[in-house]
Amino acid sequence: VNYPKEVSAVSESPEILILNGPNLNMLGVREPNIYGCETLADIEELCRKRAIAHGLKGNFKQSNSEGEIVADIQSARDTAAGIIINGAGYTHTSIAILDALKISELPIIELHLSNIHAREAFRHHSYIAKAATGIICGFGAHGYVLAIDAMARLIECAD
Repeated sequence: VNYPKEVSAVSESPEILILNGPNLNMLGVREPNIYGCETLADIEELCRKRAIAHGLKGNFKQSNSEGEIVADIQSARDTAAGIIINGAGYTHTSIAILDALKISELPIIELHLSNIHAREAFRHHSYIAKAATGIICGFGAHGYVLAIDAMARLIECAD
């Protein structure tokens, strides 16, 4: 099968898992004053383009289920070169996600649309941060672009 050049190049590229937690499927509707007006589909398209620009393949997922997120992280151990995770509410509560991230032994970037440190006190604590290589928060949808840029650099430096 002859694929267009872009598809062929992407299929051979290192994969990064871009994982989104609960309620992020409601972006564009949920509190746009905090989370912005972009939908998750808008952000996925932004990520796809940025990943391709870096020669990466973005595997973009969202789940409202903690167990599915853990399973996706476990699978990434064998398929991905890095993980970008917006754990949403699970950021502050999930030891299971923390443990899965540690087991992955991959570079991890924690990402949040809002500045979690300028919000309610319970949002200041992050279990994900204990496994993260770095954290990006407060830049809205553009944070995903920043995270992909940072992950591309981490992968490049690991080679």
